[in-house]
Amino acid sequence: MENFIVSARKYRPQNFSTVVGQSHITTTLKNAIRNSQLAHAFLFCGPRGVGKTTCARILAKTINCENLQPDGEACNQCHSCTSFNEGSSFNIHELDAASNNSVDDIRTLVEQVRFAPQAGKYKIYIIDEVHMLSSSAFNAFLKTLEEPPSYAIFILATTEKHKILPTILSRCQIFDFKRITIQDTVDHLQEICSKEHIQAETDALHLVAQKTDGCMRDSLSTLDKIVSFTGGHLTYQNTLEHLNILDYDYFFRVMDTVLQQDVATALLIFDEILQKGFEGDNFLNGWAEFLRNLLMSKEEKVLHLVEVSGNLKDRYKQMAGKVSPSYLITALHLLNETEINYRMARNKRLHVEMALIKLCFLQQAVTLVSDDQTGEVVKKKLVADGAQPQKLRSSFAQAAPEAKPAAGQAATTTSIAANEARLTIETPVNNTGVPPQTVTQPAQPVQQQPPVSQAPANTQHTSSYNTTTTATAPKPAQAPTNAPKLTGLAAMKEALASKQQTQPAKAVIPMTAGALSVYWDEFIDRFRQANKMTVVSNLQLATIKLQSAEEICIVSRNIVQFRFMEEEKLAISAFFKDKFQNPGIVLTLQLDESQQTQDIGPAPLSSREQFLKMTEKYPLVKELKEKLNMELDF
Repeated sequence: MENFIVSARKYRPQNFSTVVGQSHITTTLKNAIRNSQLAHAFLFCGPRGVGKTTCARILAKTINCENLQPDGEACNQCHSCTSFNEGSSFNIHELDAASNNSVDDIRTLVEQVRFAPQAGKYKIYIIDEVHMLSSSAFNAFLKTLEEPPSYAIFILATTEKHKILPTILSRCQIFDFKRITIQDTVDHLQEICSKEHIQAETDALHLVAQKTDGCMRDSLSTLDKIVSFTGGHLTYQNTLEHLNILDYDYFFRVMDTVLQQDVATALLIFDEILQKGFEGDNFLNGWAEFLRNLLMSKEEKVLHLVEVSGNLKDRYKQMAGKVSPSYLITALHLLNETEINYRMARNKRLHVEMALIKLCFLQQAVTLVSDDQTGEVVKKKLVADGAQPQKLRSSFAQAAPEAKPAAGQAATTTSIAANEARLTIETPVNNTGVPPQTVTQPAQPVQQQPPVSQAPANTQHTSSYNTTTTATAPKPAQAPTNAPKLTGLAAMKEALASKQQTQPAKAVIPMTAGALSVYWDEFIDRFRQANKMTVVSNLQLATIKLQSAEEICIVSRNIVQFRFMEEEKLAISAFFKDKFQNPGIVLTLQLDESQQTQDIGPAPLSSREQFLKMTEKYPLVKELKEKLNMELDF
């Protein structure tokens, strides 16, 4: 049985041209080698699995190559290259700083630097995970790193550059490695599959690249696992099953049901996802990524940010045409809030289901859309029975700005479109089947409040909207000069007062001692649920009683409680007025002075009184005082 070599080692790059996704670094290093402009210290930093240590080894081999190629690559045939490939080179030393991070390890390294290479031009020291060195080890390494011998070159590699001392960073030439893009990863995996005679679908390789998030080493390891799992035939479905990834088809199905406001089907699809072993946070994360891709697919400029296969991009573009950007942005915000609160939710399934229900009815949110042709303000509301949207046309929506009148001309009112002010609203049909009526009223001048339409007080509201009342008024010739001018606040107050007059009065609930006690306990329970136990104790110590049919009295035991009740008087009064539906309830506060001494307790004793009481109880204390001739300072 042959020894199996994992793809991450078998296909590890051996020269700069085979390094994937880091052309900006490999080009710089090859030019520096050709022009003999090598720095004495390099720092390679970036995410894991992107080729930092690999580039360090290639650089070390290329520097000592005896037959350097014109393009800056090593020949892989000379003694130096072959010894490096076999792992027997004496000029290249690797140190793992994660396990050799003490001062003694660095001092040993510094001692080795003093000896010149026996063969070749340079001695290269590769220190991996250099951020794991201790502060004292960094300080011991500073002098050698700043002024090394002419034959010594240091290559440091790290994933966490921020942990390295600034004095080390200033002595190195820094190269920042970037994450390998999904397309570069897919191309490299396809090349390996063709060499290994593995049948792999492009969509399956895209899934592997997305799962590993720009780490080539993880991509190759994942490829080996799936090849063992599938027997060398990678498909989209078996890759989904092995990587435990939600299929994009689920998200497209959920999106279709959300657009159709089919809550039941959306919940059934989510239940199917849960039955497959996925958690709610996996669904939320994938759903947010799906909506983000839909938003990117609406603009051709940012379509390249959707890192999926070509046929899947077409599905995204087709679905994006059915959804507005405002809906997608609102849905992303909602999913973001849901994902943040997911960990704190006790019933996590219900938490996700509520988000799905909100997304289904998100389209029913009322939006105001301006119609450029008619100048109308349309209040759109999607309803299940196909009713027409409500339209609102008012004078302030159609009034056009006019120039100031010239001197000597009389001031006239602002022209309203088509010399009329039309107010069209939908009113509910009453149960008596009264046909729609047309009411004609004079239009109000510009200086006054816009007309307010009120439904009759005796109209009984139902769920259907099919009766329209239209008020049409001719334009007045001239605004009356003696008409009072109402400000915005006065107009709002007048409209509110007229609305309150049309509303039927609610029946007053008679006050009884039992009902008063029950509501008082309910008022206290509000603070108990808010964990305000100090407020609860003050309220429980007070006594509440019914003075008359519309008067409530609260008796406090001491002045502290009385002051507290004075602060909460308005809140307590409003609470009982709402409960009994009686705005005429009067709340009075009393202080029971007879219980103040009882609550406070006996007055404290002075120092002399304490001593006298002590000598009465313990006579030896007085005898000791006299024997020692002590004088007490009272």
